[in-house]
Amino acid sequence: MPLNITSIQTSSNGVWQGDNPLDYAFPLLIVQITLVLVVSRSLAFLLKPLRQPKVIAEIVGGVLLGPSALGRNKSYLHRIFPSWSTPTLESVASIGLLFFLFLVGLELDLHSIRRSGHRAFSIAAVGISLPFVSGIGVAVVLRKTVDGADEAGFAQFLVFMGVALSITAFPVLARILAELKLLTTRVGETAMAAAAFNDVAAWILLALAVALAGDGGRHKSPLVSLWVLLSGLAFVVFMAVVIRPAMRVVARRAENAAVDEFYVCLTLAAVLVSGFVTDMIGIHSIFGAFVFGLTVPKDGNFAKRLMERIEDFVLGLLLPLYFASSGLKTDVTTIHGGVAWGLLCLVIFTACAGKILGTFVVALCCKIPVREALTLGVLMNTKGLVELIVLNIGKEKKVLNDEMFAILVLMALFTTFITTPIVMAIYKPARGITVKTRRKLGDISFSSRNEMVDEFRVLACIHGPGNIPSIVNFIESTRSTNKSFLKLFMLHLVELSERSSSIITAQRARKNGFPLFNRFHRDEWHDRLAGAFQAYSQHGQVKVRSTTAVSSLSTMHEDICHVAEEKRVTMIILPFHKQWRIEVGEDNENHQVLENLGHEWRLVNQKVLRNAPCSVAVLMDHGYGNLPHTPSPNTTVVQRVCIIFFGGPDDREALELGNKMLEHPSAKVCVVRFVEKDKLNGNNTVLSFSPDKNSDKCYSFATAKMNRQKEKELDEKVMEKFQSQLNEMVEYIEKVSDNIVEEVLVIGKSGDYDLIIVGKGRYPSNSVARLAERQVEHTELGPIGDILTSSEHEVVSSILVIQQHDVTVVDDAPVCKVHHEYDKINDNGSSHGVGISIANDNVV
Repeated sequence: MPLNITSIQTSSNGVWQGDNPLDYAFPLLIVQITLVLVVSRSLAFLLKPLRQPKVIAEIVGGVLLGPSALGRNKSYLHRIFPSWSTPTLESVASIGLLFFLFLVGLELDLHSIRRSGHRAFSIAAVGISLPFVSGIGVAVVLRKTVDGADEAGFAQFLVFMGVALSITAFPVLARILAELKLLTTRVGETAMAAAAFNDVAAWILLALAVALAGDGGRHKSPLVSLWVLLSGLAFVVFMAVVIRPAMRVVARRAENAAVDEFYVCLTLAAVLVSGFVTDMIGIHSIFGAFVFGLTVPKDGNFAKRLMERIEDFVLGLLLPLYFASSGLKTDVTTIHGGVAWGLLCLVIFTACAGKILGTFVVALCCKIPVREALTLGVLMNTKGLVELIVLNIGKEKKVLNDEMFAILVLMALFTTFITTPIVMAIYKPARGITVKTRRKLGDISFSSRNEMVDEFRVLACIHGPGNIPSIVNFIESTRSTNKSFLKLFMLHLVELSERSSSIITAQRARKNGFPLFNRFHRDEWHDRLAGAFQAYSQHGQVKVRSTTAVSSLSTMHEDICHVAEEKRVTMIILPFHKQWRIEVGEDNENHQVLENLGHEWRLVNQKVLRNAPCSVAVLMDHGYGNLPHTPSPNTTVVQRVCIIFFGGPDDREALELGNKMLEHPSAKVCVVRFVEKDKLNGNNTVLSFSPDKNSDKCYSFATAKMNRQKEKELDEKVMEKFQSQLNEMVEYIEKVSDNIVEEVLVIGKSGDYDLIIVGKGRYPSNSVARLAERQVEHTELGPIGDILTSSEHEVVSSILVIQQHDVTVVDDAPVCKVHHEYDKINDNGSSHGVGISIANDNVV
């Protein structure tokens, strides 16, 4: 007996009153959404080692839930996905699709597309034209071979097949490039620009296809299609002439937080209205949402704020429902027999050959190297969600039957799936360099004796605008007035996620280098950064370059180390994962608030410290960026710097940095040297290894053997060099103390210094080694750095912890207990490797 859909109720009365929730619309929708999310997320987790985009998992999940797999069990299909629930599921999925296409419009910057040049346009034009023509040829074969394929109008079928084979999925391509760390390379930039051209052309062709298709019938009047096209063109013109200027006004006013909510809601309502208008015209509601997304200004914070408000809900919850509804329409079992599978291979071959060959040939004509040209072809062959949208509209308009729909869905899956492994196999950007890198500050000091000009190259990593002032002041303090050349590379670290905003950030980075500046605050910080070095740049003393690293946090350190190697930097500056920012309280007074970026950013710093090809400094800003405006070459604003010295490679690196600061006229440097009292008594400290090799609760010290006497000679040598420069701007203090923790905290809390520089202390002195039993908070900073950055201590100075690059330090180990030389270490029967002897530099 057929079910009367008007009798379906929204919610049940509960199982205690005899109702089955699955017989009611809303409880069933909850079950469907939950099932779709569980399946798609599980598949995404399983495919993650293959570095596949999430869209693959969602499409496969939808197919598995449909009649191709689980749906073969009719009781499951009729219970979980009954036919009467289809309109509800598809309506909710369509809302997600509508807002997703709005996000796609937000991602596309028409100004950037126009600036991309003839190369990207040529690649996109040929990359569309050849597959489109090939698709028409395949369409002729399919109409004669597949049963029922000739029921649709000839022109409609040809156009839909051409669009299906020629499209490139811009959102999917962006995430594949980011995952492969190619987003900011030349190949990535060209692919993104060409895909953007391709995307716009694809939506125009799709609108044409929908206008021609109507309801899929053969006998529709051509006049109707003409009216649809003219109405669609009028809609686009209206959006460009009227709505786009209006959205500029909205975006400008929305910068005011007081009215932000109103304008966000107004914009979201406009998305729905735009979708309704184009649906009324006869194109498709998603076309209206896409065009409206193009009208929203891309500069400023408004576009980013819109994304943050809706993308998690749309991409995480609603969009997977669209894949599920598509999967319910996909029945792979309709592809049966050798002829059908042969047609599938023909479609896949035609799609790949047309797109890859066309892009490859035109890329070679644009003088792109062969390997990069082939990589571009494979990247442009990416399908995905946009392809699925085209196919669903074709099925909805009765242009594609079940078998054709299944063939084209499998084609889209296959072409997208092979993109990542093929690109990884054929294109590996060069990671090596031929010029010798100066890996630590001591190398510069040594080399500069024999060179006319000394070059200091620094890589400064930043999370956002809040890191810039402290970086500016620090770099300023290291600038020399002598014949010294400083080159600063600013690397903006952006976490890669499924969110569109992370890709938008990378796109803006390609455009202007600093995507983190919004429209109103950009001038302030950009002018300060540029103005701080403009005078020096004119004299050839300072050059600033900027770039962006978009990566998952688990591999962010690889990008940082690669840039450091490629740019041949001497030192990497990392922002500490905790930072102080100033907030105005209710009493209208400024208060410092501690902001923790999270443990994952701390892990990024730890991995860089372990793998960096040069010296590394971690900067905890405690107001260092709030010093008076960065001085010009003729001003005398004093930066007060203290260097705490115990001895060892890391402390010597800190002192070398201090020597560079001495060359600046406005830097006042004080060195506080702690002399060991116990060495007079011949005592030796022995540390026992922690049983937990990966413990984050113990300090780690180097296990490599060292010549302690040679180390002492090097300490004295660098100290003599410093002492030879003593004057009113240079101070030297020597301390002998039983309680170095108290002495160090006195320095940190005194407020006498803007910046305190300490070595990490991987080769500790006896006095520092005895701190190994302290409760650890930041093990990556070493004992002294941890004391000064601990949240328990009210240190007011900014802290810079520096680690010298040393190729001999291949391993370190966490230690947990301090012994004296003649104490017995309980080695549990082990005859080797239970601890470190500080004075003898041996593993005992």
